Amino acid sequence: MTIRDRLMALLLREDVNFALTNRLPRRGATRLMGALSKIETPFVRHPSIALWRFFAGPDLSDAREVRFRSLHDAFTRELKDGARVFDPGKETLTSPCDAIVGAIGRIEAGRLYQVKGRDYALSDLLDDDAGGFAEGTFATLRLTAGMYHRFHAPHDLTVKQVRYIPGDAWNVNRAALNRVERLYCRNERAIISTQLSASGHKLLLVPVAAILVAGIRLNFAGDGSLLRDGGARTIVCDTALAKGAEMGWFEHGSTIIVLAPPGFTLAEEIADGARIRAGQPLMRLPGSSPSSNS
Repeated sequence: MTIRDRLMALLLREDVNFALTNRLPRRGATRLMGALSKIETPFVRHPSIALWRFFAGPDLSDAREVRFRSLHDAFTRELKDGARVFDPGKETLTSPCDAIVGAIGRIEAGRLYQVKGRDYALSDLLDDDAGGFAEGTFATLRLTAGMYHRFHAPHDLTVKQVRYIPGDAWNVNRAALNRVERLYCRNERAIISTQLSASGHKLLLVPVAAILVAGIRLNFAGDGSLLRDGGARTIVCDTALAKGAEMGWFEHGSTIIVLAPPGFTLAEEIADGARIRAGQPLMRLPGSSPSSNS
């Protein structure tokens, strides 16, 4: 067993991991991380990127550039053309991001779960009425520190509105999800309301920030600055995006919760713990081929 393997085994122990990543000033640590990650001076850039590569193990084979100006530049890297192919089927809702699939399934009576045994109200996540999603389908997509951090339109759609909700910065890994009730409802997040162009179905994407995530940026909203910088607000949009178009990025890694109305089903290959890439099938639209739905 290598030194890295031994260190990772220790750091991934649930009690150790939870203590290290949550028992500290979360928002202060996140602001500090945001500032440090942008420093381009070599004596900061080189060790920070080296530590990231050691612990996060990123796959840079499909990155457009592999020499980075800063750790922030590495986190928000672009990919080579063609590195992600979006399933073209009109009946297919694709994953907006690279991720590990977390909790998935039907939303029952307006409740969904973060891990087995810990559920929460959809209205709490949305800070509003659950509307037409109370009996819909959800998929939780967790981005790790080494993954590609940009996210894309999962279908041809129009963004209608973004609501930014300030909040905490709990870690969103399984250690925290097992211990912190209503975690996603506590953290900083954005509610992106969209409408699918062909079918008219409404779809919600909820990027949730976490500890060390220095912010969420959306290409189509305002000037593209950090959502956090403007405080709680609603941004009215009418922006059409083709399937696969870039929507924004996290400045580290976190979670996107995809919320679909009744009739959507999970794609056959989607399972808790599976890895998925942006562009691969995530859900099927109503009336398309049957799929499993946990």
